[in-house]
This record gives sequence, C-alpha cells and structure tokens, in this order.
Amino acid sequence: MTYHPPLHFRALPPLSLYIHIPWCARKCPYCDFNSHEARGALPEQDYVAALIADLEQALPPVWGRKVYSVFFGGGTPSLFSPQSIDAILSAVRARLPLASDAEITLEANPGTFEAEKFKAFRAAGVNRLSIGIQSFNSRHLKALGRIHDDVEARRAIEIATSNFDNVNLDLMYGLPEQAVEEALSDIEAALAFDPAHLSAYHLTIEPNTYFYRYPPKLPDDDATAAMQAAIEELLSRHGYLHYEVSAFAKRSDSPSDRDPRSGFLLSPLSSRLSSVCRHNLNYWTFGDYLGIGAGAHSKLSFADRIVRQMRYRQPKQYMASAAGGSGIQQEQEVSAREVGFEFMMNALRLTEGFEVNLFAERAGVSLNAVLKELDEAERRGLITRDHRRIAPTPLGQLFLNDLLQIFLPERVEA
Repeated sequence: MTYHPPLHFRALPPLSLYIHIPWCARKCPYCDFNSHEARGALPEQDYVAALIADLEQALPPVWGRKVYSVFFGGGTPSLFSPQSIDAILSAVRARLPLASDAEITLEANPGTFEAEKFKAFRAAGVNRLSIGIQSFNSRHLKALGRIHDDVEARRAIEIATSNFDNVNLDLMYGLPEQAVEEALSDIEAALAFDPAHLSAYHLTIEPNTYFYRYPPKLPDDDATAAMQAAIEELLSRHGYLHYEVSAFAKRSDSPSDRDPRSGFLLSPLSSRLSSVCRHNLNYWTFGDYLGIGAGAHSKLSFADRIVRQMRYRQPKQYMASAAGGSGIQQEQEVSAREVGFEFMMNALRLTEGFEVNLFAERAGVSLNAVLKELDEAERRGLITRDHRRIAPTPLGQLFLNDLLQIFLPERVEA
C-alpha cells in the first residue's frame, strides 16, 4: 500500500468569500452553472436573509480569519438591487474581518445596466465589475441565447467604466459558425474600451445543457487553435499578460506594492500586474474560500486537514435549509492522496506556474509526494522546473488535460 503522509499546515492560506446568486433573466443554452431562469418576482429579501443565516452558521470554522476578496457570482447578481448587495456586504463586514483593500467583484450582464443602479453598487462597496459580453456580433449573441445585442453591450461597458476603474470583460471564441476574423473583431472591439482585464474562453459543450442535446455547428479544432493563437498575439501586442489559461491582465508600468506572499500576486507576476483577478488567483494558488448561496462550494483548510463543502443547489431548498440551521448538503475531507492532484489542477493553469515552496504551504504535504509525477511531466516536456519555480511549458499549456492526468490519484491502492 502506498504511504501518504498526513496533512500539516504551519499557517492557513488566504481566505476569500464567494456569494452565489442563482437567477438569470434567461438560461443560456451553453451554461452548466447553477443558474435558474427568473420567472416573476425574485424572492430577493428571503434569499438575502438565507445568505446571512448561512454566513452566521459558517463562522465557527473561519472565525478570526481575514477575508481578502469577495465575489458575487451567478446567475446574474446584477439582477439584485443595490440595497440587497449593500445589506449582504454590511452583514459580511459585521461578521468577518474584511481587508481594507479587499477586491469585491460583482458579475453583471448587459441588459441589467442602469447608470444609477451601478453607481449605487459602487457606493455599496463593489469595486470590480465582471461583464458577460461574450461577443459584439449580434448573430453570435443570438446563437448563444444572450438577451442583449451589440449596442447594449457597448452601453453597458460605458456605464461600467464611468463608475469603476477595475472592469473585466468576458468574451468567448469558437462560437457557432464563427470565423477567425470574427473572433479577433470581438477582441478588438473590447480593446477599444481599454479594460483592466479580459477573459477569453473557448466555448465548450457541457453535459446537461441545451447545446449538449442539440449541438450547434462549431468551428473545427484547427480553426479554434488559430483563434486562440491570434487572440493571444493581439492581446500581447496591446500590453496584456496571459497569466492564466483564459485570463489576460494589463501590464503595470510600476512594480506592485502588494506583498507577493499574500498569495494573490506571485513573483514574477507581482512586478508586472496590478489588474489580476485576485479572487480567482486565490483559487489557482490553492487558497481557501468560503462559498455561500445555492450550490456554492467551499474549500477550507485546518491545521491537519482540508474540507470541501457544497450547499443545496435548488434555491427553494437552499433557503429552507439555511433558515433551518444549515445550507450544507455535502461535506468531505480531501485525502492526502488527492491533494497533489487538486493543487496541480489549479496551479498549473497559471502560465508562469508557482513557486516551489507554495506546494507545501497550500497542500500540507512535501513536494516529494508528487516527485514521481513531476519527473514524468518533465520527461514528456509538459513542465519546466528548477529550485524556485514549476511552470507548464507551451506544450503543457496546450495539452493541459494530459498534464493534469499525470497527477490523478491512484484509483486502486496496491
């Protein structure tokens, strides 16, 4: 039987808070997130009460730990009123030590943008917006089932950038019947607004979606590879660093004053970026996060273990369960044999990889636990490593799934 040493943490990782708001104006045919089409008036007050109750119940495991970032995801959180977002953030501040410079992100979709509403979101404490543009091409927006058109997309960005300095634009490529030139045109349209951050996702067909049951005609692998390469080259020319599989941050002219040991910025990224998504970077560097809301996931470290949790997915069941004393549906420990894979599944998404000592700090075991796997990945040309840093090679980035499979835990113990 393979021996797996027990987990041990000298210090706990940074903690983030994720808040899930599950309703959308319309369910997109490609979306496999826990989102539900809003029919009639939303139970906004009841849901906010459930979130606050859930937060109260979640306090003991995280008591006294500072929260460095908050992320309102969905769904479409911007469907909620500024008063509700303010009430949630007030409840967070009253119960957890929120860092004075915490990044507080709200996801929003065009079609929900009103200038006064977004000014009020800013006044409530939101300091970063992530806008689901997906495309500026009306034909592609229609194929994706989006409720907005290109005019509404541009208007939403104008409202966002007039109220927020830190704005991310989400775009997709590999869309139904999309040409390479059309994918580049979307990126060029986004660059005209000079956003701090861009996300460019390859459309994938996921189970339990409309597109999975009725697949549209998508560009072939050669076309999407050409799109990806052209997008990366264009964004690099415009001063964006490709720091994660789908994430691009504007380069900084001066070194960041943020401590790279916080886990949100890692050298050498820390000297070149000021606009990374600190919340997502905490995920990718295997930090901790508390997730509240319907279907939200948590990953929490303790002195000798890591625990994962999942809340009830259906909003009605979640609200009833949170009101009854616990919104948690599942809870399990991450075993010592799984932790290496879980760390790599996140950290190897970063194009510049991770500092060697981060593995023991965040995984709770020595790097020796994955030495055999690292040797194989290096032999196959999928990673590069030295005494300071481990990073995927360009080949490893291109074949990330193959790289991660090397670290899969043994399915049968001898």
